[in-house]
Amino acid sequence: MSHYIAIDWGSTNLRAWHIRDGKCVDERRSERGVTRWSGTSPEAVFNDITAHWLADEAVPVVMAGMIGSNAGWVEAAYLPCPVALDQLGSRLMPVKENVWIVPGLSVNRPDNHNVMRGEETQLRGAVALGATSLCVMPGTHAKWVQLDGQTVADFRTVMTGELHHLLLKQSLVGAGLPEQQADAQAFRDGVEIGSQDVSILSRLFEVRASHVLGARAKSSISDFLSGLLIGHEVALMQRTLEARREAVTVIGGSQLAERYINALHHVGMQATFLEGDSAFQHGIRSIADELAN
Repeated sequence: MSHYIAIDWGSTNLRAWHIRDGKCVDERRSERGVTRWSGTSPEAVFNDITAHWLADEAVPVVMAGMIGSNAGWVEAAYLPCPVALDQLGSRLMPVKENVWIVPGLSVNRPDNHNVMRGEETQLRGAVALGATSLCVMPGTHAKWVQLDGQTVADFRTVMTGELHHLLLKQSLVGAGLPEQQADAQAFRDGVEIGSQDVSILSRLFEVRASHVLGARAKSSISDFLSGLLIGHEVALMQRTLEARREAVTVIGGSQLAERYINALHHVGMQATFLEGDSAFQHGIRSIADELAN
């Protein structure tokens, strides 16, 4: 399909792309994610973000992300794993004429209960772009995904990003800290410590104690904590997934991806970077193409 609208609609933000003749002719961003409607209806937000894109003709719209959750516009089903990514296009949830939501994915076993929305579309694009069989998608809730060709075999979620935010903003760990500065060495120190500990629970209060006692600069605590948490996450998932030296594709934004790549290298794993927006757009394009057939 050469003319369509793609929307990545998450909890806090949304991004929309107008594709014509296979090229992006306009892009829009909004902070009115699913949790930020402030009394406005999802349809009103949709109409605003697509204003003038739909004025002249009926243009198919494909959306992915939390807009399909039980807190979104219309709830789209979760497809249970293992599931082939080429099934996404045939299981779209219609919202209104020419508007669809991509289904999410789920794992529901005694040893693993997990769901994802939005990442499945990135994964579809990532596979087309040459992703390895093990992918990590950093963010507020990082996803570690095991692929078997086009099939999502299994995945797990690690709340590293949210934990970093909560500890800095809503706990004693971050109390009284000045504006934080980038400190690559502090991040590396955190990775070293976090990747070695089976549990970092006893280390978290030490983050505060270290600057109270003057052992670490108060302006470097964010980067140290980031390294501690990411280093622990990477080492933990390496053990959990039994992926000692498996190559990993890191899918996301460049700054956070760089942190994960550094941590992965530290524990002896190879890693390559795949830009998240590029993966999403490749994925949504292939899904839109199925609508045209």
